[in-house]
Amino acid sequence: MVKSHGKKQRAKNKARRTGAAYASAAAGTLHQHTPLPDMSALDTVPALPGLFVDKDLSARLVAACRAGCRPCQSSLTPKVVEDRATLLALAWAIYTTLPTAGALATATTQEWAPLARAAYDDMGAAPDMLEAFGAMSAVQRSELLEDALDHWAVGEASAQELADKVEVVRDAPPRQRPADPLDAFREAGVKVFTLDDLDLDLGDDVDTYYLAPNYGVTLMKTAAPDGQPMPMLVLYPETEDAGIEDLERRTDWEHWGLHGMPDTDPRWQMRARTADRSLQGLVHVGPDGKADHELWRAAETVSLPEQWWDLLDRAGHVLVAGPVKMPEDPRALQTTGDAGELLAVVARVAFV
Repeated sequence: MVKSHGKKQRAKNKARRTGAAYASAAAGTLHQHTPLPDMSALDTVPALPGLFVDKDLSARLVAACRAGCRPCQSSLTPKVVEDRATLLALAWAIYTTLPTAGALATATTQEWAPLARAAYDDMGAAPDMLEAFGAMSAVQRSELLEDALDHWAVGEASAQELADKVEVVRDAPPRQRPADPLDAFREAGVKVFTLDDLDLDLGDDVDTYYLAPNYGVTLMKTAAPDGQPMPMLVLYPETEDAGIEDLERRTDWEHWGLHGMPDTDPRWQMRARTADRSLQGLVHVGPDGKADHELWRAAETVSLPEQWWDLLDRAGHVLVAGPVKMPEDPRALQTTGDAGELLAVVARVAFV
């Protein structure tokens, strides 16, 4: 009994230390992502004396993010959220090298990142940064970690190299939106009213989703830069007013020519229901965490093919591209991309 108890206790300790499930730790079949990334950037964090930064834990979490392994992320993320020193190190290494937190970051990160940058420039400001970090709730710490991991997950790069990539994007000229056709009337002095101008109370019985252009979706697969398969969703117009100009107005997606991978925007979420393995809709999430815009909604519940669902589950992200007028034509996607009329984004999958 003593021997059995000792074995169980060692398995529990290994599970707690590695983030693996207890059964895997007991069987000696731990899920690992190798090689682990270099986390030497975490050595220069101005933490309080005596705090231990777990570089092994952080390396395994970053490796899991880069591999798109949801089980490992789900297991390791809560450990880092509770390990404040390690979380602080991961966030510090990213946000002290960036000029801003970025428009995609949560309100928590946008408020804390300038304090981190100020502490990096002048260590006399470190107490303010540490005080703000210490006052964060568990939810806020989760938001900060999620934002930082979006940068760490870019690929095999150091924190400074990741910052350099963001700098290139920041200096790029903004994408031009198509002209609003109503501008010609406004310039001619004609008063133009829109639904927003009228501020109409449509009531709870009116579904505003159907007042906007509608799209359908086609399931596809593509490959990530590391060669791993990735789920892909192609939008096609279902109403006459749906198309490239509509998507330009309603999204900030980039023009994509099927080369490389479009940017990941955590504000866009593909909602998937695990109970019946179905897609529910594509939504844009605001700073409060609630959907503020619905781009696509499933007209009916359809269970996805098992292989495609498993791929969605493993990747945790989906590449969304469109609009393609005839998605059933295998050449249509390439033709649309070559014409510069394809927008794309990598959206997160939110399992509900």
